[in-house]
Amino acid sequence: MKPRIAVLSNVNMNYMIRLLKKEYEVYDSEGYGNELGTMMNPASSYHSFEPQITFLIMDLMEVLEHELEPSAGVSSIERWFGMLESCLDSRCLYYISDACLWGPELEVVWDPDRKRALEAVWQETLKELSKKYSNVFILPYRQTIEKLGEENAFSLKMWYLGRILHTNEAQKRLASLIGDKASLQSRIPKKVLALDLDNTLWGGLAGEAEHTPIALSEDHGGLAYKNLQRVILQMQKQGVLLVIVSKNNEKDAMDILEKHPHCVLRPQCFAAHRINWNPKHENILELARELNLGTDSFVFWDDNPTERELIKTMLPEVAVPDFPQKPEELAQAMIAIYREYFEKASVTQEDLVKTESYAANARRSRLQGQAADFEDYLKQLEIQIIREDPLANVERLTQLVNKTNQFNLTTIRYDQSQMQEILQNESKKVFLYRVTDCFGDNGIVAAAIVALDGIPAIEELVMSCRVMGKNIEYAIVEDMEDQLREVGYTGLAAKYIPTAKNKPVELFYEKLGYEIVSQTDEGVKNYAIDLAKRPKRVYYAKIG
Repeated sequence: MKPRIAVLSNVNMNYMIRLLKKEYEVYDSEGYGNELGTMMNPASSYHSFEPQITFLIMDLMEVLEHELEPSAGVSSIERWFGMLESCLDSRCLYYISDACLWGPELEVVWDPDRKRALEAVWQETLKELSKKYSNVFILPYRQTIEKLGEENAFSLKMWYLGRILHTNEAQKRLASLIGDKASLQSRIPKKVLALDLDNTLWGGLAGEAEHTPIALSEDHGGLAYKNLQRVILQMQKQGVLLVIVSKNNEKDAMDILEKHPHCVLRPQCFAAHRINWNPKHENILELARELNLGTDSFVFWDDNPTERELIKTMLPEVAVPDFPQKPEELAQAMIAIYREYFEKASVTQEDLVKTESYAANARRSRLQGQAADFEDYLKQLEIQIIREDPLANVERLTQLVNKTNQFNLTTIRYDQSQMQEILQNESKKVFLYRVTDCFGDNGIVAAAIVALDGIPAIEELVMSCRVMGKNIEYAIVEDMEDQLREVGYTGLAAKYIPTAKNKPVELFYEKLGYEIVSQTDEGVKNYAIDLAKRPKRVYYAKIG
């Protein structure tokens, strides 16, 4: 379901709003130039509309009132943001345009740094606001203008006629940008980019490198492959897991990844790899098991149409984008893949260290193979479970609830504005947990939402698949039960709603000692437990 959106501005954006109305339910703004007054007035039609996402596209020159002296400009910007902050609503998401100062008088300003300095003030103030509030995001307005060029983005003629600052083409592109950002709120992104090597990450064949040099360089076609790798590296740094699925001799391929002077993606950039001569669908299935992820989390990219068709046939849940015909199209094709499958409204700390986390999981697996038994393995891990403040981690909480499929007892999805409402609701209790062990920090990996009306009931319980299988879930539920007992509750209810993916937790509550109260023909089970009569659960984790 597409969200209700509002677009507020200090210039005329009516054409763009009409474009958006073809796809979205959009607020009919009361003119322009009174964006803050509209938001501050509780009786305004804006509040009656109850937008889920508000986009503020601000012309910085109008905010400054054409005053370009730095001290006066700073005061205007601070005043605008101070007023905006006073009317932010935790139930709504906000996208605020970044800095782009434009006006004819800038052509005769003697100080070329004046424009950059005023833009920097807006940019830094906006950045601080987005850090302070998890429901505030930066809209890359400036990037849209720069791609189009100022001469094609702004129109003085239309400005004089009707305070329409932007050309029709600029408004079309801004409408597309807003649509892209709005769609992120309801989309569950993919997690893994599975990459071929030969003629995909570089030109040529690894095994033929001695006779035909690999195309990977700082010029001509080789630069096209290097720029592709640069794009993929930035994706990896923002949380996209990279794996290799290549038919090759492993040594030949690894030599290029490790030693080629122009290879941007090194072995440590990949969470796992399968470089062999086995069918690629079998390799993807093995990688999915190794990473403990569903194959529907994968995007497969390969230059060979036969291999792409094989994956489409054998693993239809894997996304298989087309491969471009020309090397110069590689980078842009990957950017499109990122935007369609991986882009998120924000990047969390967990995203930044995701490859490292999955590498640590591989070390945990090796430890398990060396341990005398399962109990010995759990003891050696030295697991610590740490309670986290949900209000300080709304982005990660929302991401965790929406992306978790296997360990998800009810699979209810919430967008960030709905999660904000839950956190403000006194009849709800949200639990959030971080897990660490001797190999490092797994990050925030478990969450629960409990309704407190009458007998408390677990409405949502999720845990990241990367920490499954270590009895951590027993310790987490027991900690939740202990906290509820401390405030006087004597019982707890719970529910399991089956999906195609949460079969691993079908008997979870039974294992914890919960009794089935009712069950439907569709497999939905309702549970209850007397907190004074809980059975002993075996786990090896400390909670703090």
